[in-house]
Amino acid sequence: MLKVIEHPLSPYAQKVKLALHYKNLEFETETPAIGTDTEAFNLSSPRGEVPVFQHDGLMLYDSAIIGGYIEEQWPEQPLFPQTPVDRANARLIEDAMDTHFEGNTWGLGEVHVFGRAQGARAKQMTTYAVEQIQGWYRWLDSKLDADWFNGDAYGYADLCVLPFVNGAGRFDMLPQQGSKLSIWLARINERDDVKIVTSQARAAELDPETMQSAVASGFKREYRDHRLEWMIRAGGIDIVAKGIEQDNIRFNENFH
Repeated sequence: MLKVIEHPLSPYAQKVKLALHYKNLEFETETPAIGTDTEAFNLSSPRGEVPVFQHDGLMLYDSAIIGGYIEEQWPEQPLFPQTPVDRANARLIEDAMDTHFEGNTWGLGEVHVFGRAQGARAKQMTTYAVEQIQGWYRWLDSKLDADWFNGDAYGYADLCVLPFVNGAGRFDMLPQQGSKLSIWLARINERDDVKIVTSQARAAELDPETMQSAVASGFKREYRDHRLEWMIRAGGIDIVAKGIEQDNIRFNENFH
């Protein structure tokens, strides 16, 4: 049995599940309990983050690596486009969403779910995220030369975009009505496999009061690379310093 260690809200985990659904592969999921068995989990994911994919004793982390493995291990009904140029474009879109775009939705979560900023500071950081997301929406619109990011049919590039755009919708940041991106979003959200994954995400929505209490009790959010950059650019460098001081943010584990 294939297994995905995940949290349903994670856009990276959603990517993996969408790829498995597309391939008609049966799999089970597991959501690790917050703060338990951290050392064992970090052995499978040095980042300490979901998703982790398990297959025949193999354990992979990083959704891009997992997606490539799924495509090569089960090549029937290909996810990737056929030409090298189109495959490179799909990977480019994936990288942009995984890093540049995700920093903004993650930052909105830090502000509005985890309560890292309030008042004028929260408004300032939200405005920054909104401006960035709108810019990325224009970029994505320019990439839609056909009905799908993958070309003539739904595929890997599409499932790499979907969880992040839907995730922005959690903060009332959907594409402009009538844009190519909004039409694409309506179309893709009608897919049966997409409905399964997105309904699981909605059911797992985080309660801000609960999560802010968890942070106050020492729950740590991962502040790696693009997320740390976002926090600094949005004007929250002192929030990072405070999180380090209070030990409620984290970076990748040190290895010895």
